Amino acid sequence: MSSPENLDSPDLQAAPRAKLWKSRLKRLVQVIVVGLVVWGIWHNIDKAIDQVQQQNFSFQKLRWPWIFAAGGLYLLGSLPMSLFWIRLMRAMQQKPTTWSAIRAFFIGHLGKYVPGKALVVVLRTSLVQGKELKRSVVATAVFAETLTMVSVGAVYAAVLISIWFSDRLLLLWLAIGIAVAASGVTLPPVFRKIVLMLKVSKINPEMEQNLAGLSFPVMAWGWAANLVGWTLLGSSLYAVMASIPDADPHLASFAQMFPLLAATVCLAMVAGFVTPIPGGMGVREFVIMEMMAPVFGPVVAVVSAVLLRVAWLFAELALAIILYGIPASAATAENASAEIPPAEEDPAQNPA
Repeated sequence: MSSPENLDSPDLQAAPRAKLWKSRLKRLVQVIVVGLVVWGIWHNIDKAIDQVQQQNFSFQKLRWPWIFAAGGLYLLGSLPMSLFWIRLMRAMQQKPTTWSAIRAFFIGHLGKYVPGKALVVVLRTSLVQGKELKRSVVATAVFAETLTMVSVGAVYAAVLISIWFSDRLLLLWLAIGIAVAASGVTLPPVFRKIVLMLKVSKINPEMEQNLAGLSFPVMAWGWAANLVGWTLLGSSLYAVMASIPDADPHLASFAQMFPLLAATVCLAMVAGFVTPIPGGMGVREFVIMEMMAPVFGPVVAVVSAVLLRVAWLFAELALAIILYGIPASAATAENASAEIPPAEEDPAQNPA
């Protein structure tokens, strides 16, 4: 049995203090992250409202049920992409719980409104829970999922523009350029080599073994999932257009409008993503206005671009708040039995 002298030793007294400071530092980081996200969201909303006001457009004219439908379709379109991220992690020998991964994916969306967009990776890797999760592998899966999303969106846009809108040469070549660059990087042998060249194996010696699961069938599954997702996002823009009374004279049936809407959404999001601007602010609106103005006129084009951003942003924010309030408790039993290896094998399973 320990003597009183041992219990009063400096090492034993320092341990609780170190734990307390670690807890305080973690809380401070969480506060800073929330502050950055709130600032990024407010900045985007403020600019969006200002753009609408410059067009002398009144929000009272809008058919609000269609705006809510646009937000719902956006979240529904993001779901297949979240499932692909889960499939990537499992292919790379990780065992995330489905609920915690979906929760981390949608809360992580808010990170793109902060300069640099790196906060997306931070939020996802810190919120996902499960067995045998290594942060380096989880983060690698984030990059693989995101690059696939960009690749599929750019190819989708390039095909639609080349068939129906070949006169938009600038946008066509933009889509082709992004499609070629992103698609090449997401080829499994190429992606594996790039990750290993970045010396990630120094952090995680098992990275090469983890990357072996990144195969062509897995990526093909991701392409199919993203095609479904992008199609739903194109449908979201149709809901936005249906919410604007001034768009009625030019708004044809969904089937007739879909090539324009899908090409617009795909290229706008992809172009916005490849820039360092938070949320692609300005870039997305430019692409949407360039694509939509010839059909609907400049005022409706600007309003549709802003409404699409606002509908998506509030949908993301509302869902993130709901999910943040629901603990990722489905992984509790697994976390209790999971062994935490030393060094890099620091599991990415910190509850929000």
